[in-house]
Amino acid sequence: MSAFLSALGPVIVIVALGRLLAWRGTIAPEGWRAAERLSYVLLFPLLIIRALANAPFETAPWKLAAALLIAQCALAVLSLAARAVNLIPRHPTGAIIQSNARWNTFVALSIAASLFGEEGLALVAIAAAAMIPTANVISVAALTHFSVRTDGEKPALLKPLATNPLIIACVIGGGLNVAGLPPTGMIDRTMEILAQATIALGLLTAGAGVDLGALRRAGLRTFTWSFIRLAGLPLIAISLALALGVSGMQLAIVAICSATPTATNGYILARQLGGDAPLSANLIAVQTVLAAITMPAAYILAMSLGG
Repeated sequence: MSAFLSALGPVIVIVALGRLLAWRGTIAPEGWRAAERLSYVLLFPLLIIRALANAPFETAPWKLAAALLIAQCALAVLSLAARAVNLIPRHPTGAIIQSNARWNTFVALSIAASLFGEEGLALVAIAAAAMIPTANVISVAALTHFSVRTDGEKPALLKPLATNPLIIACVIGGGLNVAGLPPTGMIDRTMEILAQATIALGLLTAGAGVDLGALRRAGLRTFTWSFIRLAGLPLIAISLALALGVSGMQLAIVAICSATPTATNGYILARQLGGDAPLSANLIAVQTVLAAITMPAAYILAMSLGG
């Protein structure tokens, strides 16, 4: 447990540093947007491509990926069920489903790398190959279906998926692995250097993107669904992983990936697709703060049951 807290501590500090720099105006808002864009379209995809291209797919932990993917879908179904019985109004439903499906991969990568090194990064990359496309399909579909647009137009469903850099990176990395063509030599070293900047920049921009004012605006709905997301996804994923016989490091990765707060870029997507963007901002802020408590709890649970 002390090792996990030692890995989580720097994550909290870097996210807080990003928030502090944004609050003080040390970096202009357009600078943060540029940094986030750079990480999203180049650095993070390169990390995923390199990790997947070198991952041991012949012994790949498919049970780990399956547990996380099924847990994502289960929480989305729960949200739809709540909508079906009118526990959630129509417009907020898309933002809630997106919040339940998305995860902060930068947090998972940082903690996994601190605890397990390159092997931990590879396992998170495999998890990402399953969870990122699933999260984007669920989020875009939900936000599109429950959108409210003043221009009367329904946003496109397939284009945001087909052009998503992270989904494209998963396809490229997996393809290189299957073809037996992992990056080597100067190309591999160049990708490694660029990918090393991913986690730090991703955490800083995540902190800068958190609207702490949303904590004051957050109501019962925000806290309820934040708790369901932060407790429900790990409980489902860990239970499924244990039922499938996952243990040790792989179970720890299941706990880490499922217990992260929702991704901060969910606010942008909600705004673009006509979702409830203010609710998305509230969910991001509340989960980012509460995850400092719930992530260690999920890790302790997983390790006590199957570590």
